[in-house]
Amino acid sequence: MSYIKERIQSFGYAFNGLYSLFKETPNAQIHLIVVVVTISLGFICEISGNEWLALIIALGFLISMEAMNTALERLSDYACHKEIHPVIKKVKDLAAAAVLIAALSVLTVGIIIFLPKIF
Repeated sequence: MSYIKERIQSFGYAFNGLYSLFKETPNAQIHLIVVVVTISLGFICEISGNEWLALIIALGFLISMEAMNTALERLSDYACHKEIHPVIKKVKDLAAAAVLIAALSVLTVGIIIFLPKIF
């Protein structure tokens, strides 16, 4: 297979992953709603270019962390046949903590950007 075909195919895998993430992961669906609402609010409030940049980075970080968390959870469940194992539990808790940190970061960025525009 040629190099270009392989690169195109790799994008297909990534889009399959996005589809799976948003179709099968309830928390990712909630985060997607947050992304849509936040972007809509950005247009309504006519935020600046730098504010858009901060939002895009923060929202991308959130969705990326949710994707990594989901991947680690699925791999962990597969590896231990869904049995509770202390190491697997710790890994899953840490991955969930990464999503929480990202969500709190997005919330903080949103407050900094939108609070002065709303009040």
